[in-house]
Amino acid sequence: MSLDDEIKLKPELGSGERLLWSGAPPQGVIFRSSDVLMVPFSLLWGGFAIFWEYTAITKGADLFFALWGVPFVLVGLYMIFGRFFVDSYLRSRTCYGVTDRRIIILGGLFNREVKSLSLQGLNDLSLSERPDGRGSITFGPSNPMLAMWSGTAWPGVSNKLAPAFEQIDQARKVYTLIRDAQRGDTGGFGSSPFPQATDPRRPA
Repeated sequence: MSLDDEIKLKPELGSGERLLWSGAPPQGVIFRSSDVLMVPFSLLWGGFAIFWEYTAITKGADLFFALWGVPFVLVGLYMIFGRFFVDSYLRSRTCYGVTDRRIIILGGLFNREVKSLSLQGLNDLSLSERPDGRGSITFGPSNPMLAMWSGTAWPGVSNKLAPAFEQIDQARKVYTLIRDAQRGDTGGFGSSPFPQATDPRRPA
């Protein structure tokens, strides 16, 4: 567990609530499986919008037609480039926690946002794992029609996507820890697959 993530999550813990695991998504610019569809779509949209705007300006179209294409160009540029930087910023503000009672997802673009899911209410839990052990745990059914928009920070989309721990290390161990906690097996760090994080400022 990361000490920084523990510090961020500590104010959210209730009386007697115990943090079993904490983590965060990878930082920096990343590519997702949804980019297989999103990249061609964004290039097609952005390319057409830029061509429209260029043609309208160079052919002397009236002001209405010149301005009409501006929003489409901005959307295209966001989908091609901007979304990667917004996604990176969002992940820099995101951390995850598993307690003996619930799942906690802490993040937010401008304000601190906390999403809390009771362990006992999690009936649909899925794991997607890569060969290197990194993977994602999704809490609830996913909508394949919206999957390609994950990570775009598009207004309204994130609220319709199932909450998830995205691309975390040791994903299967975290998945097992959650399943054990749902059964009431929360014996602590000694019986979990994760070592307890220590504060380097605290004497041994």
